[in-house]
Parts: sequence; structure tokens; C-alpha cells
Amino acid sequence: LVGILFHMIPPLLVMAFSKKLKKRFSEHPEDIYHNKREKVIAKLTMIITYVLIGYSIFLPLQLDTEWFKTGLTIFSMGVIIYYLTSISWLTTPIDKPVTSGLYRFSRHPIYLALFIQFFGIGIASASWLFMLISIGLLFCMNLSVISEERGCCIKYGAAYEEYIKDTPRFIGLPRRKVNKSNEPD
Repeated sequence: LVGILFHMIPPLLVMAFSKKLKKRFSEHPEDIYHNKREKVIAKLTMIITYVLIGYSIFLPLQLDTEWFKTGLTIFSMGVIIYYLTSISWLTTPIDKPVTSGLYRFSRHPIYLALFIQFFGIGIASASWLFMLISIGLLFCMNLSVISEERGCCIKYGAAYEEYIKDTPRFIGLPRRKVNKSNEPD
């Protein structure tokens, strides 16, 4: 329930008061999934996400244990990543891909934040099954972002293609840009 509150309510409120963000979401390519496999992967990703949300409601937290403290810390890191990512969305012009803030280190920090939150819930509840399903979700997200990235390449062109070359998919350090004389910028 906490995850739903952190992920659903604030963006809805921001979109209600921000025409810019509302426009960014409305301009998303309608059909970024070009084949049946990609549609199936996208649906499977959503199903696993909803299963984890539903399952998390019934998991007993292991209060006053190291499991809970560690899981709460990891979950909180995911929440912080999610909100820092939202700032990048709000401050980037609509006609440009979001590449600032945490997007310098990850092309998909919102997906990364969601995984970290779910994994933190799995640890806080000491549920190995929940953690394994969370890892399964990460694999599905890795496959489902391929078509999303293709849609962004269509929408943003060369700017997004360069971004893909310079930035890891989920986490890592940006690759160093090199100018034509092979000297670092």
C-alpha cells in the first residue's frame, strides 16, 4: 500500500497541476510494441508488478529485526530514486529526452527504483519468494524496455540514440564521451 501511495498519488497530483508533464505523457508513441513477443513481455511485466503489489499487502513484516531495518533502508533508497527521477521529468523540455539527474547513470531509473522498492519489501518481510519474483520482474523489465527505447528513438531521433550509447540501461557510470581527435572532453 505504501508503494502504491508513493508511486501513484504524487504523479497524479503533479499531472493535475502541470500541463507540461501531462503533455509529455500524452505524446508518448501510441504503439511502441511492434511485435507480438514485445506485447506479451509488456503484459507479463505488468502482471508481475501487480502480483507483487498484491502479495506485498499480505506479507508480514519482520519488525524489530535486521531484516526489517535492512529492507526498510533499501525500500527508502528506491523511493528517493523515484522522486529524484521525477524532478528530472519536470525540468526537461518536452521536445527533448530526459537525460539529466539520475538519467545520466540509468536510462530507466523509474524501473530501477521500482525493483529496489520491491526487493526492499522482500527483505523487510524476509520472503525469499518475494525477492525471487522481484528478480524475475527485473528480467522482464529488461526485455520490455527494448521496445520503449525504440519508441524513444523514433520520438527523439539522434539525441536519444547518442544517449543510449553513453548511458547504461539500468545502472552504471556513464561512458566517457570522446571528441573526434580521440581526446576526452
